[in-house]
Amino acid sequence: MSRATAGHDIAQALATVRARIAAAARRAGRDPADITLVAVSKFHPRESVVAALRAGQMTFGENRVQEAAAKFPPLRAQWPDLRLNIIGGLQTNKALEAVRIADMIESLDRPSLCDAIARAAERTGRLPKLLVQVNTGDETQKSGVAMEGADTFITTAKARFGDAVVGLMCIPPHDQDPMPHFRALADLAARHGLAVLSMGMSADFEQAIAAGATHVRVGSAIFGPRPAHPA
Repeated sequence: MSRATAGHDIAQALATVRARIAAAARRAGRDPADITLVAVSKFHPRESVVAALRAGQMTFGENRVQEAAAKFPPLRAQWPDLRLNIIGGLQTNKALEAVRIADMIESLDRPSLCDAIARAAERTGRLPKLLVQVNTGDETQKSGVAMEGADTFITTAKARFGDAVVGLMCIPPHDQDPMPHFRALADLAARHGLAVLSMGMSADFEQAIAAGATHVRVGSAIFGPRPAHPA
């Protein structure tokens, strides 16, 4: 049986991840209900998303707007509580479609994208929740506002988008201890009164929860290895 139809496998994997989230939250003295699991379904087929939905998973993350647009809107009629987060670096020419389909965009990171999202919101009459992506490791190959400019960018974004800016997101360098990055993001969010912290993936979400994550983005631990190309 293919991964796409292995509903039982995905359901069991989700149960395992949820149990790990709950245990990590309890160790940190936190309520597991305060942590949102974002199931990252990039490149996985719609059938895998349906299997996760049937297992009670409602919040999903996608990197590619075109893939997300093909996969998720048809599912909303049957699962009206479905929530879609755009979590990858967002090109300005994809902003309109992202604003149309997403409940949250986690990758606000530059003035030109702010402009594109503002134009898209005016055109569509809707504005998703927004997270500022912070490049905590100042890695040249990664999206995200540099730490040095993060305070100014967050202040400007909040002034422009108001309550739609709800938090921050980061992806720590893969070859470093993630905890200093998680703590730095938590401190930055606290300074700006932002409640949402999207940090932690399959390999480190328990550490992220210990540092205060409210959203953890988990893909391979739920869906298995990512296919090389969209299904």
